[in-house]
Amino acid sequence: MAKKTAKKIGRREYTSSDVKLLRAHSKARTPVPKLSKLMKRSEGSLRQKARTIGIGLGHQR
Repeated sequence: MAKKTAKKIGRREYTSSDVKLLRAHSKARTPVPKLSKLMKRSEGSLRQKARTIGIGLGHQR
């Protein structure tokens, strides 16, 4: 039997256009799951990046 190997996770850097898009969607209060599909990144990744650049993401209470 052949042993299955785990798929390697490829990391992508955030480009300046990615950050610009993230800021625009933050202002528009786009839901994170929708933004995740749009940008093809995980929700956790988006939340983490938003926190590092100091913006809110999703619904702000």
